[in-house]
Amino acid sequence: MAARHEEIAEELRRAIDREEYVVGALMPSEAELAARYEVSRGTVRQAVAALTAEGLIGSRQGARRVVLAGQRSQSFAELRSFAQWARAMGRSATGSVVSAGRRPSTPEDAARLNLRTGTEVLHVLRVRGLDGERVLVERTVYADWIAPAVERIEPDCESVTQRLYEDTGLVFAYGEHLIDAVSAGTADAELLGVRRTSPLLRVRRVTTTQTGRPVEWSDDRYRSDAVNFSVHNSIGSNPLARQAGPGLETVENRRGERGDPTGG
Repeated sequence: MAARHEEIAEELRRAIDREEYVVGALMPSEAELAARYEVSRGTVRQAVAALTAEGLIGSRQGARRVVLAGQRSQSFAELRSFAQWARAMGRSATGSVVSAGRRPSTPEDAARLNLRTGTEVLHVLRVRGLDGERVLVERTVYADWIAPAVERIEPDCESVTQRLYEDTGLVFAYGEHLIDAVSAGTADAELLGVRRTSPLLRVRRVTTTQTGRPVEWSDDRYRSDAVNFSVHNSIGSNPLARQAGPGLETVENRRGERGDPTGG
């Protein structure tokens, strides 16, 4: 029989999945949850700690906990970072910055981030791993206003998305994605440990705040044998989901009510 805090954690997960608490919404206080479930605050803290570890909610000192992501599969209706997605599957995510630096924005940077061409932006090249296996190369451009906060994050931070929330209160709320296939060039092949010309899944994404302000845009390249994407069509939904590839655990998006991760 599951411990009481595990039962409460599962009830809260389901409530988040049903969008009783949407991304960016505040969670009830410990006192409110303790009264609702007729348990001690200590039991509530254990339940909430589980959801925090999964990346579903975030906490900042002196502030109420906020919902950072929705269902536990990687739905593109929910901006869950690579690390949050991996943790929700019980996997271990890693990240390592290969290079980072500021430079004037190109016309493409400016258009995607709603900035003037030439505005200084932060470029970060990062390699992501899943259970110690390199699976993703991220080339991310951060808007000038968030760049200083990103630069303060250690290079091997597991989840930039969660750290930005903890440090600044920023919640990634919406995303726009374009997915296609490319061949690995010399640089990508070396970073991912694959042969040159190996097939890669490319996701070009723009991530914004709840008010629609662009935070970052990125060119993400996944090893095609490690991660794949599935589409489940139904009325009124956007059913695109990210999945682990062959040989890795697969989690399908079974949502069906509505139809959007971000790489951090």
